[in-house]
Amino acid sequence: MSYTRLLLASIILLVLVGLVGLIHHRQQLLQQQQTVVPTEPVPALVQAFSPYEGRYLLADSTYWEVQLLNASFLHNAQRNYYGDSAPSHLQTIWKHHLGKGTTKVGTEEKIWKGAGWTGQPLLVKENGQLYLLQGAYDHHLKKLDAQTGQLVWQYQFDDVIKGTGTLWLNHQADSLHHFALILQGSRAGKSLYSSTVPSYRAISLHNGQEVWRLNSARTLSYSRDVDGSALVWNDTAYLGLENSLWTIFDPDPAKATWRDGLLQPHLHRQRDTLYRPEDRAQHGGNLTEASPTLLGDRVYVPSGSGRVWGYHRQRDSLDWMYYIGSDMDGSAVATADDCLLITIEKQYIEGPGGVLKLDPSRPPDQAAQWFFPTLSEPFAMWEGGIIGSVAVNTQYKADSAPELAAFVGIDGYLYVVQTTVLADTAPQPSYNPSLLLPRPQLVFRHYVGPSIATPLFVHNTIITTGSKGIHLFERDSTNNFFLKERVKIRCESTPVVHQGRLYVASRNGYLYCLGQVDSTAVLPPS
Repeated sequence: MSYTRLLLASIILLVLVGLVGLIHHRQQLLQQQQTVVPTEPVPALVQAFSPYEGRYLLADSTYWEVQLLNASFLHNAQRNYYGDSAPSHLQTIWKHHLGKGTTKVGTEEKIWKGAGWTGQPLLVKENGQLYLLQGAYDHHLKKLDAQTGQLVWQYQFDDVIKGTGTLWLNHQADSLHHFALILQGSRAGKSLYSSTVPSYRAISLHNGQEVWRLNSARTLSYSRDVDGSALVWNDTAYLGLENSLWTIFDPDPAKATWRDGLLQPHLHRQRDTLYRPEDRAQHGGNLTEASPTLLGDRVYVPSGSGRVWGYHRQRDSLDWMYYIGSDMDGSAVATADDCLLITIEKQYIEGPGGVLKLDPSRPPDQAAQWFFPTLSEPFAMWEGGIIGSVAVNTQYKADSAPELAAFVGIDGYLYVVQTTVLADTAPQPSYNPSLLLPRPQLVFRHYVGPSIATPLFVHNTIITTGSKGIHLFERDSTNNFFLKERVKIRCESTPVVHQGRLYVASRNGYLYCLGQVDSTAVLPPS
């Protein structure tokens, strides 16, 4: 009898051990599944395809080859490339009439000519032929032959176009129509209270036809415009809309779906705002006009809420934030030492505007490296500071050459500073008078007139555009800058250069191609 009981107890023990093991194994499987399968695919840190070159196989077995030379505002993910070579002179080679359009500023209807901030032309080669893409105040996105200035096609938006678009090559495209897209924003064109405001759209580079449109939803912001230029990494685009919604989406038309009566791109994430509730009381509406910048694992974007945000791509979260308090319209620019240069407007802050260097590898309270102030001289609607972005020589300098940055303030001065060398002075009050920061070494200063545009820094040449015209500076053999040429074309937009030609839109209604005129060449009609 004792033997029978012992055998039965052993069997029960074995069953219990087996059940415990089975439960433990199941828990391990569940944990592995939760770890391996995220809610959204984790973005790759390496580009799967070339972001700037691609080709599409046509029905006749030939290829449509596309090369992106200026793919977005300041071209690359670090926002620090301006073209391969600058002109040595600023003669007019051709000009194209962009026209004019109406837009509402508050309750007042205004007529704007040409193109303005940021307004940088995109550059693309198709089978070796160069084209420009320019958003204009006549409500049209235009494709132009860069050699002649002749119009190829134009697409009409609902309002004026201020911002620069982004070119994206869809290497998974199922048609020529979807292979190369321009992602472009505009002003709202509708009431703030409209159910939908499709102020961001994808247009086919091939034929100028619409592919999809994104609704800019109503938020606490007083704007539903889109001025920023998307950062695209593989098939994921990052953009802060002017309603301050941090928007991560897939630009592929094959993933688009019908929502709110619009064919809209697939959204990976659009639940974060680039402001906090308390910002609304101080700023009266929180705008985001800057373009995102990639540095390491994070995408950074300054916001009109007075904050510089960092979105960690692997963690899928806005996990870094530096508070300044001012309006900020310029995009963050990456430097060779993995820092960011932030332009600050003189608004909502006690101290002056200027340029702040941040090291985002540090905690926000330790990130500020130096601050360079501009004069608080008002112009038009601005009280001072800087509206555009900083230009750096990172992509062009020799290894032994100094790291330089150029910027133009509302005070009208072009400043050139060394980004890695500090002035031999004690720390000074910054944008926040109680925050003392070092200043960088000033290399050059010259009055060019108030400007809201971003200058170009190409090899030994700096080009500025502004209210007093276009200025071309060169650096001599002793490393001193001097003004070589100036033309009286008033501009608010940022130019781009390619093979010795400069392309820039003006508020006088025209887009210009400037450079050295060949006296033997037959110029296209203006």
